[in-house]
Amino acid sequence: MVDWKNPPRLFIPGPVKVDEEVLQQLARPTLGHRGKEYAQLHGQTVDMLKKIFFTEQNIFLSTSSASGIWEAAIRNCVGLDETVLCTCCGAFSDKWADVAKSCGRNVEELKVDWGKPILPEMVDEKLAAGKYAAVTLVYNETSTGLTNPVYEISRMMKEKYPDVLVFVDAVSAMVGLPLHFDELAWDVTFASVQKAFAIPPGLAVAVVSNRALEKSRNVPNRGYYFDFQQFAKRAQQSQTPTTPNIPHIMALNYQCEKLLTEGMDNVWQRHKRMGDFVRAWAGEKFDLFCEQEYASNTLTTVKNTRGINVAETINAIQEKHNTIFGNGYGKLKEQTFRIAHMGDITLDDLKELLAWIDDEID
Repeated sequence: MVDWKNPPRLFIPGPVKVDEEVLQQLARPTLGHRGKEYAQLHGQTVDMLKKIFFTEQNIFLSTSSASGIWEAAIRNCVGLDETVLCTCCGAFSDKWADVAKSCGRNVEELKVDWGKPILPEMVDEKLAAGKYAAVTLVYNETSTGLTNPVYEISRMMKEKYPDVLVFVDAVSAMVGLPLHFDELAWDVTFASVQKAFAIPPGLAVAVVSNRALEKSRNVPNRGYYFDFQQFAKRAQQSQTPTTPNIPHIMALNYQCEKLLTEGMDNVWQRHKRMGDFVRAWAGEKFDLFCEQEYASNTLTTVKNTRGINVAETINAIQEKHNTIFGNGYGKLKEQTFRIAHMGDITLDDLKELLAWIDDEID
């Protein structure tokens, strides 16, 4: 039975720890979602998100998980007679390819081993065939703790393949890692708020380019819930097509104010300091699952080189300290474990957690 007065501290790769002041935003009186008060909240939040993502284009707030925007990007922006190149380097990039197939689209996969990055030259070689309408990328692969070199890939694509749409899953990257949407020339990127935004699950943020919106006009059978045209139409009134998750948008508004006050460069540096600290510990006690060059600043996937019983260690720390970190994902369970260092997690929090792990394994 969960003790709701003393819930466990979360260092899993999402949902992450949520501060009490953020939870209080969820308890504010609700608003009518077609009223002027909600429109003001929505408009303020979108304006702040545009500054956070360095964009003048479209921000959509979706009452869904980010997985819904996998489907939205494909159904809105890829025709039934077109082909999408899905780059696959871990569990979640693999799942996005599966979603594209389930939407009835033609899919080709560019696959690398889990823990290896998608490199610009790999994408270049595939796109040179000239048959792809879009490419899917994962900025930060949550299963492996790997950050793909998306800036380098984007520069290459802007120069050589400017007509190919670029869809980027930024689920465990958004806010914690740099994201200059207009400069990158991406078309759809998105995240759930339970990662680096440090809000409970229940809302997704999507950034959509003007050209993606224009492309979607002529794509049939876009569906209902994730129709970009309906999102854009309602966005003109600072509203959403269907009933929004208003408490979460209140919390998002609060977190956006904090982020802009801190300054995005400072936010990214804060995440890097936490990443550096956990990586140094992992290198001393175990090893990283991916190459150091591509290791994420929002979560670390540690290779279990000592053969510890990860599940037992997690359980012991939960029982003694009411704190949870993550086992490996899918086929990497027990071979790895994962520690989040994003959102409102602090360096002091991490020092405490790693000391407890040391006590269990030494």
